[in-house]
Amino acid sequence: MRLPDATLDRMTITKRVQSDLTAATKARDQDRVGALRLVLDALRKEAKEAREELDEQREIAVLKRERKRRVEAADAYRGGQRTELAAKEEAEAAVIDEYLPEQLSDAELEAIVGETVAETGAESAREIGTVMSAVMPKLGGRADGRRVSEIVRRKLA
Repeated sequence: MRLPDATLDRMTITKRVQSDLTAATKARDQDRVGALRLVLDALRKEAKEAREELDEQREIAVLKRERKRRVEAADAYRGGQRTELAAKEEAEAAVIDEYLPEQLSDAELEAIVGETVAETGAESAREIGTVMSAVMPKLGGRADGRRVSEIVRRKLA
């Protein structure tokens, strides 16, 4: 059972995961339950280490880290001819994707990076760090750092 969108807007990611875990448990969707438990555990562990409730940006950072782990594990399993385990890791990554913000399109990302390059006055590849530190907060987790870095390099080349 999905909650109304207005309710979702007020919920933290951790609370959404808890709610979805309860629904998946009731629906006896064991694969989803397993993936959601892993995500919830990672979020709770981060909150415990921080000794406070996580803000949305830190929750997103945890989700991105967990997603990256799943993708890397899937790649390793594929390299080892373990396609069934790779598929499981990819399914978990797909569940994590549901909680991450929608990614910006290449055109939107190009526009934001272009504006930031103009704002910073960067002109050479030596200033990539300056542009990256200015552009990443603007993106709010809606673009992978690798994608951003590639576009910044192209703009400054």
